[in-house]
Amino acid sequence: MTYSPHGHHLIAGERVGSDEHFSSQPASGEAHQFSTGTVELVDRAAKAAEAAFSSYAATTRAQRAKLLRRIADEIEARGEDITAIGTSETGLPAARLEGERGRTTGQLRLFADHIEDGAYLDRRHDTALPDRKPLPRPDLRTIQRPIGPVAVFGASNFPLAFSTAGGDTAAALAAGCPVVVKGHGAHPGTGEIVADAVVAAIRAEGLDPGIFSLVQGGTRKVGEALVQHPLIKAVGFTGSLTGGRALYNLCAARPEPIPFFGELGSVNPMFVLPEAAKARGEEIGKGWAASLTMGAGQFCTNPGIAVVERGPAGDAFVGAAKAALEETGPQVMLTEGIAKAYSEGKERFESRNSVRPVFTTPQEGRTATPNLYETDASVYLQDHALGEEVFGPLGLVIRTESADDMARLAEGLEGQLTTTLHLDAGDSEVAGKLLPILERKAGRILANGFPTGVEVADAMVHGGPYPASTNFGATSVGTLSIRRFLRPVCYQNIPEALLPDDLK
Repeated sequence: MTYSPHGHHLIAGERVGSDEHFSSQPASGEAHQFSTGTVELVDRAAKAAEAAFSSYAATTRAQRAKLLRRIADEIEARGEDITAIGTSETGLPAARLEGERGRTTGQLRLFADHIEDGAYLDRRHDTALPDRKPLPRPDLRTIQRPIGPVAVFGASNFPLAFSTAGGDTAAALAAGCPVVVKGHGAHPGTGEIVADAVVAAIRAEGLDPGIFSLVQGGTRKVGEALVQHPLIKAVGFTGSLTGGRALYNLCAARPEPIPFFGELGSVNPMFVLPEAAKARGEEIGKGWAASLTMGAGQFCTNPGIAVVERGPAGDAFVGAAKAALEETGPQVMLTEGIAKAYSEGKERFESRNSVRPVFTTPQEGRTATPNLYETDASVYLQDHALGEEVFGPLGLVIRTESADDMARLAEGLEGQLTTTLHLDAGDSEVAGKLLPILERKAGRILANGFPTGVEVADAMVHGGPYPASTNFGATSVGTLSIRRFLRPVCYQNIPEALLPDDLK
């Protein structure tokens, strides 16, 4: 690896050190020292963002699009070094990091195209009706405007696509909002080199450097200070339910409450309907095992639950999944803490007599091996803990007695990022009963597929009812995510010369 981290924060374009330092904990290779974040650095970054907001919000869509494309170019120019330090820190294979880098640059360019198109502004104009009786109507023009500085928390499982220059940062910068990133301690070197790319792009475009800052590491107080800072106007977060809910509560308790757009994960239930199970249950079982173990199960869309009826077809599905899992070797997890949490989740299942082990493996150190369990629908509905996410390659099969049993199970689900229906032509009636239930439970519903792998596109929704996310009306993936960092402003009888350029 040719890149050697400088170990500093990046505050409004400047490298800034701290009195205290922390060490990275790489899966392989050399550890590096990084400056530790402080409340004072958060304050400095937020003030720089606020100072830059007016000028950045006034930039044209073409200027912001050019910046986004420049950031993508700068990231690609550092591609080999990003892959090298990313694989060292996370244990993810090079091919996965390279693919994620392509997704990261791709969504930056997608947002550039999106804002150039201008449809996201949702411009509306009600012309004046001075002669209307009994009262005249004023001239009314509405447009979406940026909300102000945005805080973004890097994610542990996506060091590129959901972190420093990931989807939240891309959407906020596209909207015209400065960004303060709280880097994730699992991959500080990766965050640093990407931040260097962002700073280089801002400098090249001649924009105010206050529109972007990266604060590394730090205690919980640093994150709390960021979401509570009075100059921060919204928060983008991808992480655990516990951590996300704590930050959400802080945002709501502020003197000026702000929106907290938290994507908190889910178990993403998969329903294997009767005819599909009979026709291709083994095939679906193998596919489920592959999805369940992809990336050591460290995806928020990991399908942790499969629902299938009792009987020979369901048995064949479970048998095929078990056989496929038996062929899966150990995989390195992102951090020691995540590996420990996975072991604790496994222990939670094994402590219940109502849960039957299908295939279990011992856990060692930072590696994960798959585990599979089975229970009944009636048990699942009575035991809330069985529906809590286990971050890793652990699957739970829920056996039902009938189609009506499946519907009752669906009604008892909490909010999810995704749900999936595996169905054949003969399953249409059952699917028709399930679909109205599932659309109230999830942000994305799939047919005959697996939810791991989220397309970055205009129509994508990556969110869902709580606890999958804290705002069911938002998405953290796709161009629709820009709406999180905009608000409508109505201009009544404002002279043409004073209107925003996009309204003239």
